[in-house]
Amino acid sequence: MTAPGKAAELLWRAQTYVAAAQIHLRDNVLVRRPLGPGDVKAHPAGHWGTVPGTAWALAHIALRSGTGGTELVPLLGAGHAGVAQIAAGWLTGHLVTARPQFPRDERGLVNLCRSFPEVAGLGSEVTPALPAGDFLGGRLGGCLPFAQGAALAAGPDRVIVPVLGDGECETPTTAAAWLAAHALPGTPVLPIVHLNGFRMGAPSLLASLDARALTAYAAGLGRHARTVTVPDDGHEAFHAELAQAVDDTLAGRRTVLFMRCVKGWSGPTTVNGQQVIGTVRAHKTPLTKAATDSAQLRALEAWLSSYRPEELFTDGGHLGPGLDAALAAAAWPRLKAPHPALAPRATVRQQPVSFADAVATVIRAHARAGDFRVFSPDELASNRLAELAGQPWTTEVLAEEVLGEQLAGFNAAGGRGVFISYEAFAPLLATGLVSLLKQQRMPGAAPRPSFNLLLTSYGWHNTYTHGDPSLTTTLLALEDPATRVLTPADPARLAAVLDDAFTSTGQLNVIIAGKHPLPPVPADTLREELDRGAALWPHLSDAQPPALTVVVCGDLPAAVTAEALPRIRAELGVAVRVVSVLDLTVLGDPTVWPAGLRPAELDALLGEDAALLIVTLGHPAAIWSLLKARHARPVEVIGWRETEGPRIQQDIAAAAGLTAEGLLAAAGRLLKARTRCDTW
Repeated sequence: MTAPGKAAELLWRAQTYVAAAQIHLRDNVLVRRPLGPGDVKAHPAGHWGTVPGTAWALAHIALRSGTGGTELVPLLGAGHAGVAQIAAGWLTGHLVTARPQFPRDERGLVNLCRSFPEVAGLGSEVTPALPAGDFLGGRLGGCLPFAQGAALAAGPDRVIVPVLGDGECETPTTAAAWLAAHALPGTPVLPIVHLNGFRMGAPSLLASLDARALTAYAAGLGRHARTVTVPDDGHEAFHAELAQAVDDTLAGRRTVLFMRCVKGWSGPTTVNGQQVIGTVRAHKTPLTKAATDSAQLRALEAWLSSYRPEELFTDGGHLGPGLDAALAAAAWPRLKAPHPALAPRATVRQQPVSFADAVATVIRAHARAGDFRVFSPDELASNRLAELAGQPWTTEVLAEEVLGEQLAGFNAAGGRGVFISYEAFAPLLATGLVSLLKQQRMPGAAPRPSFNLLLTSYGWHNTYTHGDPSLTTTLLALEDPATRVLTPADPARLAAVLDDAFTSTGQLNVIIAGKHPLPPVPADTLREELDRGAALWPHLSDAQPPALTVVVCGDLPAAVTAEALPRIRAELGVAVRVVSVLDLTVLGDPTVWPAGLRPAELDALLGEDAALLIVTLGHPAAIWSLLKARHARPVEVIGWRETEGPRIQQDIAAAAGLTAEGLLAAAGRLLKARTRCDTW
C-alpha cells in the first residue's frame, strides 16, 4: 500500500472507531480490557449508518489537501454526519481548541464519549466549530448549491467538495442545483456522492441505478462520472480517482465522484438474527441494549476491536506514531472568513428618482469592488432591473431555493451579495433562511457578510397568485435578533438602506420596496430613520400632541397615508402625527430585538396617549408579533389580507383597508375607542 493509502487507512479506522465509541461507550474507551455493562451507555443515541463512508471521504479529502498546492474544502450535506465530523475534530485537535475539556488523550476521549450527543453545547449534528462544518445540514438538499456559491469566491487553487448522500440527491434543491451549475461556468466544485443504498427509511433511488445508468445520469447532468466501490476497491484506488477528479475539476471539466458502499459497513452484520449491514437498521445504532444484553455487549466489543485501537492509540490514549504521522500529512481547510474591511459605502451623487434607479446605482457601485454578486430567479427584467441582467456578477436561475443557498455559500466564503425576488415567491426560501439563522447562533460560527434579500413586485400591484408576504411574517415570529425587516418609503431611502445592508455583517436583511412610482418623501429625516429605525415626519404631522398617530411601514402605506390625512383632519378634527418606521423590529421588545425602542422612547415618538393606526405592506400578524401586549392604548393594524378570489388592485386595497377611505374609517374607530378609554 502506498503512503497515502496507508495514511488514509489509519485515518479512516481512527475516525470510525471514535465515532462508534462516542455513540456507545462511557468508560474503557480504548477497550484495553473486556467491556462490562458499566462501560456502556444505557441508552446509546446517534446515527451510525453514514459514518464509515463519511469518514472515508473526509480522510482522503484531507490527505489530498495536505499534499500542497490545491486545497480541498469539504462540506457535509447530511446533518447526521456530525458524529463522524466530531470524531475527526477530536483526532485533529480542532475540538479541544473549541472545547478544552476534550484533549487528545484517554481523559479527553472519556469526556467526549460521556458528553455525546450534547458535546458541551456543540450538539451531535454537523457543527460550524469544526472543519467540514461550514454548511449546516439536517435539512437536506442545500449543500450542493451552497458549495457552488462558495466556489464563486474560491481562489485558483481551491476546490469545494460537498459530500452528498444518495437520499439527499432526491431532494428538489439538489436536483435543480446540478442543472444550475451550467449558469456558473468554471466554478471549482467536486461533489462526492455517498451511495450507501439507503435514505433513512427506505432504499435510495440513485443507488438503485446500475453502473451504466449512473454514468448516463451524470452525463445528462453535464458531468463526467468516476465511480469507486469502497472498501472493496481500496484506499489507493479511491485516492487516485479523487486526485484525477480534482485535476479534471481544475481544468474546467465538471466531474462527480460516486462512492458506492454498503450502509453501515464494518459494523455488526446481524443483531438478534436480523440483518443490519446494508439495511435501514444500520441508520442509527443497531446495538441499543448492550448495557443489559450480554450478546449485544460482546458484539459491541468485537465491533470496536475490529478497528484495532491498540495500533491507533497509546495506553494513555495519545495518538500512536502512525496515526500522528497520518494526521500531520493531512490538511483541513475551511471557507475563508469575510475580509476584515468590507467595501466602503456607495456614493450616490444625486437622489434616486425611481426604484430601478436606486437599486441599480447602489448595486453597480458595490459590484465594482469585485466581491459582490446579484442572485435572482429570472425576474430582473420584470422587476425593472434589466440593466443588471447579463452582468458577469449576476446569476439568474429559476430556482429560489438554489439561489438562496448559492448566496449563503458565497457569503460564507467572504463574498457580499443580494437576492432579488418577487415577494410572493420568497417563502420558498424560508427553510433555508431558518437554517442559516440557526447556524449563525451556533458556537464557533464565523462572522459572515449579511444575507440581503430585496423583495419587490408585491401583491398590492400584482395578480391573485402573486401576493404572499408570509416570509417576513415567518422570520419575525422566530424572534432572531439578527433579522431586520426594512420598509423604505421612497427610492432615496431604498438606496440608503441597500448601501447600509451591503456593508453589514452577520444580519439577515429583508428589504421590501415596490417597483412602481410613488410620490417622493422629504429627505430631512432620512438619516434619523437609518440610525434609529424610525422618525417623526414633520411635513405630515401637527405640532400639538396627537390624538392619533399613523405609523407608516413602507412606500405604499406612506403614499396612502398622505392621501388620507386631509380627510382625517377635516372630518375627525383631531391632531395627527405621522411616524415612519423603516425597521419593523423597532416596534419589538428591546430585550429581543437590538433595534427595539424602549417604552419611554416609543411614547416620545408616538405620543403618550395617542391611538395608533399602523399601516404596513405585510400581514398585520407580523406587526402584532412585535407589539404583543406592550401598548395600553387603542391600536389597529392595516395590512395584507387574502381575498376570496382574483380581484383588481383597487379592490385588493379596499378589502384590506389600504385606501384613504379605509384609513379614515379606521381612524374613526380608534378615536371612539380612545374616548371610551379616557372615560374609564
